[in-house]
Amino acid sequence: MNDKPGWARRLIPLVYFSLLMLPIYWLINMSVRLTPDILTRLEIIPRHPTFENYLHIFRDRTWYITYWHSIEFVVLNVVISVGVALPAAYAFSRYRFLGDKQVFFWLLTNRMSPPAVFLLPFYQFYQSIGLFDTPLAVALAHCLFNVPLAVWILEGFMSGIPREIDETAALDGYSFPRFFMFIFLPLIRAGVGVTAFFCFMFSWVELLMASNLTSTDAKPIVSIMTRTESATGLDFGLLAASGVLTIVPGAIVIWFIRNNIAKGFALGRV
Repeated sequence: MNDKPGWARRLIPLVYFSLLMLPIYWLINMSVRLTPDILTRLEIIPRHPTFENYLHIFRDRTWYITYWHSIEFVVLNVVISVGVALPAAYAFSRYRFLGDKQVFFWLLTNRMSPPAVFLLPFYQFYQSIGLFDTPLAVALAHCLFNVPLAVWILEGFMSGIPREIDETAALDGYSFPRFFMFIFLPLIRAGVGVTAFFCFMFSWVELLMASNLTSTDAKPIVSIMTRTESATGLDFGLLAASGVLTIVPGAIVIWFIRNNIAKGFALGRV
């Protein structure tokens, strides 16, 4: 059977990539147009692009404060989730104990549960201890879903590291903390990068808990996007501009850990 011609091998990925990028391009297209212009005509390329929507966002202090709140609780969540998952994943990969498979499965069932199931308990608990409406409240709530995912991914990477490395380091006089920090972690840095990426993305796009566990002092960017609706209707241009800005952090994270992501898909559980 003959291989596909060269032009077909180049055309198929190009068409596929174009279809993937079309929604993002259309979002950017709408963000540089005003709402009356968006509603009156279809323009593949904007005739009169404007940055008025972005200027409106940057002039409104509420927008960038909520943007900062979102980044704050997402970064907190990544640090806590990866920090908790590293020793847990090491234990699952290196030791066998009573009920280890059952505990591992129980962790994964937390990731499978819908966030709405845990919203009311979190809300009442945070109200009782004074943690409601803080970035830490959202970060800890997201740990319920991101820690199991982080343990699952990291355990796959750690299981691929021979146990003889642990034994050799012990014979050479390395303490466990020193061995873990300076020998073991560099070997699984791709796994740590992949884990941090998925924790970041799941926490960044989660809406239900982020909007309901905060009220005024720690509102995320997703909650303030509803301000684009007024008595005259939905401000599509402003909503599109805020949507573009919410994509930026994820794009930056992907750019910096793109090599680790590739290794993670090749070597780990992902």
